[in-house]
Amino acid sequence: MEQDIDTRLAARLAQLRRDAGWSLDDLAARSGVPKATLSRLERGETSPTASLLGKLCAAHGRPMSRLLAEVEAEPALLIRAADQPVWTDPTNGFVRRSLSPPASGLETEMIHGTLPPGTIIDYDAPPMPGLEQHIWLLEGRLEYRLDGVAHVLEPGDVLRFRLYGASRFHALGDAPSRYIIAITRP
Repeated sequence: MEQDIDTRLAARLAQLRRDAGWSLDDLAARSGVPKATLSRLERGETSPTASLLGKLCAAHGRPMSRLLAEVEAEPALLIRAADQPVWTDPTNGFVRRSLSPPASGLETEMIHGTLPPGTIIDYDAPPMPGLEQHIWLLEGRLEYRLDGVAHVLEPGDVLRFRLYGASRFHALGDAPSRYIIAITRP
């Protein structure tokens, strides 16, 4: 199933670029992703990392979860655990489970993330400025940098904010960091 998601994701990214009327050079300039990488991505020759998807989503002005939902089947009202879309970053093992994917008429979604120990994921800019987010740390320790300010979360802690600038996830210690994020579009 993951291969199918990668294939649909490649096609969707190519379609978004075409719909915007952008060449690969245009998208490279807007996203900071090299043209060669974009070309390989759109042809399905490589799987995107979370950081790369973040840059492309920012260029297209959409949350990553919305992009991933667009390559999934129409979401149901009840989302069984076995039916929740899972995406794994091929470079660092970050696992992202869409607990409650975007759906028509609903503005909030929930995501479960698992970062292997020591993993760092940087996002240069939010996909949409002003996204409301609530991060609830379930296990491990997590440093979340918001506009350069570090917030260290322990199990049970919640960090809530509106995202306007750069951010960074860093799994501290020698155990994975598991968390849930609730995201509401502005």
